[in-house]
Amino acid sequence: MSSKNKNTKHSAEPIKAIGKVYDFCSKKKLILVIAICVVLALIAGIIIRGVNLAIEFEGGTMLTYSYIGDIDTNRIDSEAENIVGVPVSVRTGESLDSDGYQVTLSFTSEEGLNADRQFELTEALTSAFPENQLELFDSNDVSPASGREFLLKCLLAMVVAAVLIIIYIAIRFSKIGGWSAGICSIFALCHDLVAALAASILFGFEFNANIVAVILTILGYSINNTIVIYDRIRENRTLFPKASLNELINMGCSQSLKRSIRTSVTTIGTMIIVSIVVLVSGYTSLLSFSVPLIFGLISGTYSSIFVAPVTWSWWKGKESKKSNKD
Repeated sequence: MSSKNKNTKHSAEPIKAIGKVYDFCSKKKLILVIAICVVLALIAGIIIRGVNLAIEFEGGTMLTYSYIGDIDTNRIDSEAENIVGVPVSVRTGESLDSDGYQVTLSFTSEEGLNADRQFELTEALTSAFPENQLELFDSNDVSPASGREFLLKCLLAMVVAAVLIIIYIAIRFSKIGGWSAGICSIFALCHDLVAALAASILFGFEFNANIVAVILTILGYSINNTIVIYDRIRENRTLFPKASLNELINMGCSQSLKRSIRTSVTTIGTMIIVSIVVLVSGYTSLLSFSVPLIFGLISGTYSSIFVAPVTWSWWKGKESKKSNKD
């Protein structure tokens, strides 16, 4: 029997041993196209919608009014924008100090709102809503320095986390090329974050603390799923030592496919229910968390099965070709 026939025989053995195996590694071009589309969606969102930084990152003013009865938040938004001249975010809630309610107006401003403009705004609102008996409860100018410091700390934490993830994967999966596997897992995480940010911008959500929470949640969810698949690949290396890396990746991803989909459907389904509930109840501020998270979780499931392992396959293939030329 020729060496070519022997390799073919060994290649077929692991596939028969574990059942149905999908050829994930042949989808490199499709995965590249999808990754480019995700990046283009983010760029298009930035150009069309722009990045709407929340008050805690850009600085501005927050005014809280107490009121009674039902109030039209859209009308408040319109009345306030006519006075301050910039987009205004309006949120309502129950007052902790009384049986009434509170409405909070926040808008970005470099110099804050002086006393005269604040008085003008309060007079306009009380005149527009006399039946609600609006009274100014609290007024704060928010400095952007603290918010920017918080954002920088989050970015630093993500960079440190990325380095630690690469080191962890490099050590744990050293027998199957850990360093390249770790770097490819970070590439997949970047793909997920771009997907979540693109969804956030395209839906018109402002970049606030909710988006930061989404980013941190996706980081943990996606890397956990990727490590599970890497574990499968490592186990298959022990079980099928003569199998090629592409075969190991295809087997590992195929074995993890149902588990990943089931876990994701449960999590994503929960977030969809949360989104519906907050829409019905009127607490729409939570949508800036739930909606980007849904897209991030979908991307995380896809990237852990396709992007990370298939990119790793491409990387190792390039290394192999280079070594053969040398």
